[in-house]
Amino acid sequence: SGCRKWNGWQGAGCHPQPAPVRRLRMLRVFSMLVATGLLLACLTAYVLENYTVQPAFTEGSGGGHPRAEQPPYPGRAMDNIFWFLQVSDLHISRFIDPQRTPDFKKFCTETIDVIKPAIVFATGDLTDAKTKNRIGSVQHEIEWQTYQATLKQSRVLEKTKWIDIKGNHDAFNIPSLKSINNYYRKYSAHRQDGSFHYVHQTNFGNYSFICADATPSPGPKRPFNFFGFLNQNKMDELSKLASETVCSNQTIWLGHYTTSTIISASPGIQKVMSSAIAYLCGHLHTLGGLMPVLHSRNEQGTLELELADWMDNRKYRLLAFDHDLFSFVDLKFDKWPAVLITNPKSALYSSPRHEPLGKMKHSTHIRVLTFSPSQITSVLISIDGIALGNAVHIEGPFFSIAWKADNYSKGMHYIEVRVQDVAGRITVSGHSFAVEEIKLLPFDIMASFILLARHHIMAKVLFVLVFLANIIVIVAFRYQRKPQLKESSGVFTLTIFSFHVLCKTNIFYYPVLLFTCYVAVGPWFVGEVVDGQFGACFVFGLVVDGHFFEGSLSFIFGIFQLTLFNIPLMCYLCWCLLLRCRGACFRSHIKYTGWIRTVPMHIFIVALFLWQVYSCYFLLITYGTAAFFLSPVRTWSVPLALVLVYKAWTLNNSSIRMFKAEMKNCTYS
Repeated sequence: SGCRKWNGWQGAGCHPQPAPVRRLRMLRVFSMLVATGLLLACLTAYVLENYTVQPAFTEGSGGGHPRAEQPPYPGRAMDNIFWFLQVSDLHISRFIDPQRTPDFKKFCTETIDVIKPAIVFATGDLTDAKTKNRIGSVQHEIEWQTYQATLKQSRVLEKTKWIDIKGNHDAFNIPSLKSINNYYRKYSAHRQDGSFHYVHQTNFGNYSFICADATPSPGPKRPFNFFGFLNQNKMDELSKLASETVCSNQTIWLGHYTTSTIISASPGIQKVMSSAIAYLCGHLHTLGGLMPVLHSRNEQGTLELELADWMDNRKYRLLAFDHDLFSFVDLKFDKWPAVLITNPKSALYSSPRHEPLGKMKHSTHIRVLTFSPSQITSVLISIDGIALGNAVHIEGPFFSIAWKADNYSKGMHYIEVRVQDVAGRITVSGHSFAVEEIKLLPFDIMASFILLARHHIMAKVLFVLVFLANIIVIVAFRYQRKPQLKESSGVFTLTIFSFHVLCKTNIFYYPVLLFTCYVAVGPWFVGEVVDGQFGACFVFGLVVDGHFFEGSLSFIFGIFQLTLFNIPLMCYLCWCLLLRCRGACFRSHIKYTGWIRTVPMHIFIVALFLWQVYSCYFLLITYGTAAFFLSPVRTWSVPLALVLVYKAWTLNNSSIRMFKAEMKNCTYS
């Protein structure tokens, strides 16, 4: 009869469920919703507490800095000021984007000639170091030769101090720092591995720039050097460099990796750089355009400023110290005029602990740097929508106009500068500022989370939780009594029953349990992590040539492995076994479930299976044939999954006789 026809997973039939059963089910759902809500509330509270700036923190009159009230103060003359540039993630490539190198050469000639910076910092990924298929990684000498030729042909090394830092792409597939494939030592401008301290000397003081090298050595092939590593020796070296900056007016740290993608020994990279006003980096490429601005401030008050890449976005950064007040603006290549307001400086990027903000209230002039290949014709300045007039050209790119800072002593104000050159090009730039009440403004919470969170620890915790949940489910159903099926058995009861079938059938229980455990403890693959050097990849780290690199990205891959393959495979096996308990086989199971439920289920599991197959292909391309064949988690899991699914559909009825008999008691199953 229609009442006894199995309606897939549904327990719908002619008889309504008893009221107590419905109430119990509603209570379960309500409890799950409450638990989920509490978990989300705790997570939100944690993120808000750790990745937003406390707006109540105020230091009146810029107090807190020893030189806040000391002269000289920003005035009409172009004094006590210098500027420099940062460019990042060049990715000089032999295979893609042929315009990338000519644009870079134009930057080294025309842009540098116009701006005339004191220093240019190239913060890593100077070359692309990828194979033609964009999957593998190898150091191409031609890319390094192109980079060096661009520097020489543009004569940029004669015009300014060029400091280039190594990025993770510059360390791809390098067995050691002394390797002939370490082209950074041969073709870069700096040519020395490791962290270093550069001092820029002026007649008004010294400025320290500490360049932190967190690239691993040996350098694994991609993707397992996405995170940087600073062991205790490197951290001690950086601490020593930091102690050398005591007598400098200001200190800036630079590196390729964001601090959130650096695994550092005690006391941690953010604490070591606490005396610096800013940390300049690249690496994240605006997350593919999802986060065009990645700026934040850490607990020590140091700004962390990730710069969008040159590779696709053609971005660079103009920075300046004006009477030790730090200002910057991110610019688009070949877009003129370039404008940077140095006094009053932006309130968002103010750092009372690191810069003498009190100088602003004693300043007599608004100060602006403007750059263009054509002559600047006007620099119109307004505050809070009220025009102050046209700034006066003093010298070079420097313009200033008199103002009375006392008129803006209370609250926040907005300054806007409209610059036009003789070619008719116009740039409008502005920011909020405060003269007296130096209040830390909050940065975007998502940007702060991306830049400041310890992602490798969060990934580790999440992996452990997913793994333990998976193991607990498998073991619990093995030893827990199975539910008694009744006429009113619904989705939840049938789901529980199917897990009992899986976990109480040895031919499925042991392979699923052992494979899940292996993901957490066994080597995922053994192969050439670096060309010529065999290593092993575990979820908790990478071992190569006697070196151990703590797990980072591997935990994220581990989460994907469990959630996108292991757990779906287990659920699919449960579904198949439940059908088998009803007497169905692969050829006839559609008449029990219907096309609407069956087709999406098979499409879903086939898609995840193809994802696993692609992972095997990715492993073959990146780490070679040995890694492909010696990979239990990737390659071996494919035939294992096929065998288990085959067994589920062809299992001898005697193995599940007990469960089949119980299913007969379920009128609506």
